[in-house]
Amino acid sequence: MLDARQTEEVYRRLSRAMPGRTRHAKGPKGQPDAFRSCISCMLSAQSLDRNTAAATKALFALAVTPEDMLALPDERIAAAIRPCGLYNMKTRNIRKFCEALLAEHAGVVPDTREGLLSLPGIGRKCADIVMSFTFGKDVIAVDTHVHRVCNRIGLTDAKTADKTAQQLESRSPDWAMRDGHFWLIQFGKRVCKARSPLCGECPVNDLCEYYAATGGENA
Repeated sequence: MLDARQTEEVYRRLSRAMPGRTRHAKGPKGQPDAFRSCISCMLSAQSLDRNTAAATKALFALAVTPEDMLALPDERIAAAIRPCGLYNMKTRNIRKFCEALLAEHAGVVPDTREGLLSLPGIGRKCADIVMSFTFGKDVIAVDTHVHRVCNRIGLTDAKTADKTAQQLESRSPDWAMRDGHFWLIQFGKRVCKARSPLCGECPVNDLCEYYAATGGENA
């Protein structure tokens, strides 16, 4: 992995090359509150963005609070979220999430990672996304783009997204925590793509472990 000096330099260059957090940045799938952000994250698992958007639109046309959600029969929830796939499992998770939210938190979504992770259906990625977007906490949420970029460059050396998130939290400089997610995901979409990364245009290729090993070939 890159050392502390190299890690900080990667962040500095990305901060200059990428737009970072903008005033137009919205919570998960653009949802307006923590409850809908959590549900949207749950629905996004193994789902394309357009399918998640269709599912959330249909579901939130029926209910936007945990009480109203629990009043719906499972069949109606499943029918609404069918576009995002795994709809039976996700329906069960939504019900368990709403029940726990009411029983343990009086219906108020907690704003800490520990509190969010205590809720059924909420994993590290979803918790960090809600903390960052909805509650404005300085955390680097790890999605597939961030996981790929960090392990390709050498910011982390992890097999799973959760492990990548843990390493980033311990290895990233404090000043980079607020916008780090945005720089990394923008970089992953624009330059460090899954297939055919644009290594020749990369602002950190002289620091990148993948580029040093391959010269940018065989991504």
